[in-house]
Amino acid sequence: MKYFFYCLLGLFLFDACSIKKMAINSMADALTEGSSSVFATDDDPILVGDALPFALKTMEGMLQATPEHRELLIATAAGFVQYTHAYVLWLAQKSEYINLDETKKARKRAKKLFIRARSYGLKAMEIKYPDFYVQLFRDPRTAVSRTKKEDVPALYWTGLAWGSAISVAKDDMSLIGDLPIVTALMERAIDLDEDWGNGRLHEFFIIFDAGRSEADGGGIKKAESHFDRAMELNGGYSISPLVSVAETICVRQQDRERFKKLLSQVLEFEIDQKPSQYRLSNILAQQKAEFLLANIDYLFFINENDNELER
Repeated sequence: MKYFFYCLLGLFLFDACSIKKMAINSMADALTEGSSSVFATDDDPILVGDALPFALKTMEGMLQATPEHRELLIATAAGFVQYTHAYVLWLAQKSEYINLDETKKARKRAKKLFIRARSYGLKAMEIKYPDFYVQLFRDPRTAVSRTKKEDVPALYWTGLAWGSAISVAKDDMSLIGDLPIVTALMERAIDLDEDWGNGRLHEFFIIFDAGRSEADGGGIKKAESHFDRAMELNGGYSISPLVSVAETICVRQQDRERFKKLLSQVLEFEIDQKPSQYRLSNILAQQKAEFLLANIDYLFFINENDNELER
């Protein structure tokens, strides 16, 4: 009789755990499917910035209970990358010309958050492809060659997190040495599904190729072609590629006039008349455009007054 009681108790506990796991998985599914659109369509960046840390910690808490939920891992990686770019790095950029210590602190924090995002993306890949992380360091091209089209979101957010960490930690040589891995992840993603995310991959390569030489597979010409394709895929509804070109290609080429033209185009863009899925990113792009124009003389060696004197 006692044995029978313990069996019943064990069965009850097993069922209770199963029910709890099912409930958490259902919540994770709902959170994964609905959270991004709620934030992306919002018109108040401050409200979103205040809400995102709680949302991200909630997602991390759910991952403790259901660590193998691949879609939640990818969504968490994406959330940390987007939050860090939109709010932590934005703070670093705004303080760059007035408070170097604040900029250094923000960049240090950004690096940690990008690496956290990378760990979630890699975990999502490891679930499907065991030893993926180890193989990435052995031979990045071979490691990513197994991936399929449905892996593009994981490849993108992992690669973006990794590449972003490198970009804010240029003094970390061990991290800079991982650049071939980032290249393999992102080039595999764009080869598998180049129009994924309405041009997100192409927007990444605007910045990435503008910073690489032609010998390394990049160059300004390739960056410009990615810009054209990004705008084609987003239907002209997203203005963030314009900002990417202005702060990379225009600054690199010291093309002040094109810089001003592109950012003026960004500021004149009628956000509320376009699809709501781009609302928040477009608002953030306009904020950045205002900042860049206000600090134009820090970015270009020759200002307009110097040109007038030369004439």
